[in-house]
Amino acid sequence: NPTCTSFDQLNLASAQGAQTLKSATGCALRITGGTETGHAGGTYSHWNGYKLDFAKSTCVNNYVTGTFTYIGTRGDGARQYQSGSGNIYADEGNHWDVTYYNCGGC
Repeated sequence: NPTCTSFDQLNLASAQGAQTLKSATGCALRITGGTETGHAGGTYSHWNGYKLDFAKSTCVNNYVTGTFTYIGTRGDGARQYQSGSGNIYADEGNHWDVTYYNCGGC
């Protein structure tokens, strides 16, 4: 169902990365995108289990922008921040598009 968030084929590292983010920030997290259809393709894509979308909140926004390193804008203009473990947090306006290459220090 393309209108529902799916976790089918979600990589373990992505799930653990979300847990690491929750623990590190103490913020409430709301996952708004997973492996459902409708996202851009590519190797490190939602469909392949590498990405999760999180709703923006003051708590998450302040943590990402205050803790992670700003690494420039993506081709679509999204501002990107890189965690110490190498995961990428892209500000897509109304949510964070996160690429998990690893579990973020789980």
